[in-house]
Amino acid sequence: MDKIVLKQDKSMEITFGDYIKQKRTELGYPLRTVAKHINIDTSTLGKIEKNERQLSVEHIEHLSDILKTEKKALLNHYVSSKLLKDFKEYSQNEEVLDIVNDTLEQYSINQSALELEEDWREKKLKYPNAKIKIGTMFSGIGAIEYALKRLNLKSQIQFASDIDNFAKQSYFANFQIDEENWYNDVHDIKGEKYKGKLDLLVGGSPCQSFSMVGKRKGFDDTRGTLFYEFARVVKESQPKVFIFENVKGLINHDNGNTFDTIKATFDELGYKYFYQVLNAKNYGMPQHRERIFVVGFKDQSINFEFPKPISLEHKMQDFLEDFTDSKYYLKEKGVKFVTSSKNRTKRYTQINGDIALCQKANQQFNWHGDFVFEEQIKSEFNEFLFNVNEVEEKYYLSEKTKDYVLSSGTKTFKTSVGTDLEVARPLLQSMHKMHRSGVDNYVTHSGRIRKLTPKECLRLMGFCDDFKQVVSDTQMYRQAGNSIVVDVLIALLKQMDITKIAK
Repeated sequence: MDKIVLKQDKSMEITFGDYIKQKRTELGYPLRTVAKHINIDTSTLGKIEKNERQLSVEHIEHLSDILKTEKKALLNHYVSSKLLKDFKEYSQNEEVLDIVNDTLEQYSINQSALELEEDWREKKLKYPNAKIKIGTMFSGIGAIEYALKRLNLKSQIQFASDIDNFAKQSYFANFQIDEENWYNDVHDIKGEKYKGKLDLLVGGSPCQSFSMVGKRKGFDDTRGTLFYEFARVVKESQPKVFIFENVKGLINHDNGNTFDTIKATFDELGYKYFYQVLNAKNYGMPQHRERIFVVGFKDQSINFEFPKPISLEHKMQDFLEDFTDSKYYLKEKGVKFVTSSKNRTKRYTQINGDIALCQKANQQFNWHGDFVFEEQIKSEFNEFLFNVNEVEEKYYLSEKTKDYVLSSGTKTFKTSVGTDLEVARPLLQSMHKMHRSGVDNYVTHSGRIRKLTPKECLRLMGFCDDFKQVVSDTQMYRQAGNSIVVDVLIALLKQMDITKIAK
């Protein structure tokens, strides 16, 4: 491993301030725009860019949003600049370098040893012919069932449940289950019936605060909540493994009391459990979707490590259909909402993103989520024209204004009409008044913007095209947005080797 040496050439240094100034300049943002977005004074940001002040780390996330830069890259520059500054100010820095080099050498040796461990993607399941007996609560469209299918593992559904009748329709269309093993209400599940018959129980209830009686946290404190029903079924059925999935916010819900009670409950039930927030984009699916997973084992001797993140090899565009129905294209009102800089800054909408926003139950039909801009060589007669990637919607003409601008004039005044000129007409001080196109300069951009289709949403949740849609688009969007990402479940199942547990 090459040793670190201290270079004295200051012209080669790129500080954190230099880095953010370069990014801001490339985007054409003035200081005040960026400062306002991250909620600091313009003068303060100016001093940060000059390396006279240090930015608080809490502003990094908002800064990455407006500079369209990965948070990780910003943090790397932030930390390295801070370390380098402290290092250069210390008089014995050469001795520090020797210590750092020795430490890094040992770290490199340790990392090499870790890399020799088997990648979870390459793991061979020990008993590929095993039949996995599963039960699911708040089942939705069957993410864990589909994960087992993608792993080519045989499974036997002992029971499933969901209060949504449309979810039931999708589930029954795609999985083999007897009516008697389906529960519309989780309160009706009798866990004792399945004791000794479950390898795996999976579910994720909505967040609810618990009523605390005294300071003790545990199973009894969760009564009256949907989590209590999940814990009750774990207690009664004693599955070998359970997976409890929920939104990332569960950790801090009710100032942490909710999650503390959940952990205490699993302790009380006698399960050894592990938890971690996993992001779908780190497990092969181009969607920014963070969820907490609690994995519990009845066998106390098991030491589980969550699967390591992998490099993302696909972009959202790889999951798009080649041809789509015209009903998925937005009309003018929808285009204006989706292209609004305010909505895009707040991450309500995204157009042609590489990594999809987190899918939600209310996605698409209220113009939230991901959208696709498709260029057209030739536009239709009355199509709304725009270039969504470069120009905000306020610079486009309304239908009424467009009719005026493109007309040749009145009976007493005529002018030539022309847009997209190779050589611009003289720019007028009054051009904000929208003169006719024979006087001012106008350009047209041809293209259409559309929602993601239900099939594309399913693909981004890890469901292949063999998944049957038997409900309306509205319900399918909702069901996809409520599901667990199949690829994350596959990573968990391979990491624990569910076939060894099921034997």
